[in-house]
Amino acid sequence: MEPSYAVLVTRGRRTGRPHAVRLRVVVYEGSMYFSRHRPDGDWFKNALADPSVEVRYDGRTIRGRASVADSRVSRIVSELKYPGEGRARERRVAIRVMPEPLS
Repeated sequence: MEPSYAVLVTRGRRTGRPHAVRLRVVVYEGSMYFSRHRPDGDWFKNALADPSVEVRYDGRTIRGRASVADSRVSRIVSELKYPGEGRARERRVAIRVMPEPLS
């Protein structure tokens, strides 16, 4: 399975300016997930400080709300992100982006 990538756009927690980063994305049960080893990355901290985010994925821009995924879901996301690889079993933290309903 080919990895999927998306651009996550957060607001800088100090500047308030948009901050875009290309990340590997996992789509699972109607939400998008972005993970890393530790919660120390700017994109991760920005999403926690202001959970209103945008995701540019598959030719679309999706507005959503970010939240920290629980450890069970983080493990599932790692397995989906790195199928058959040893790093799928590494401990990770994940941000869940729940798409906002269309108005």
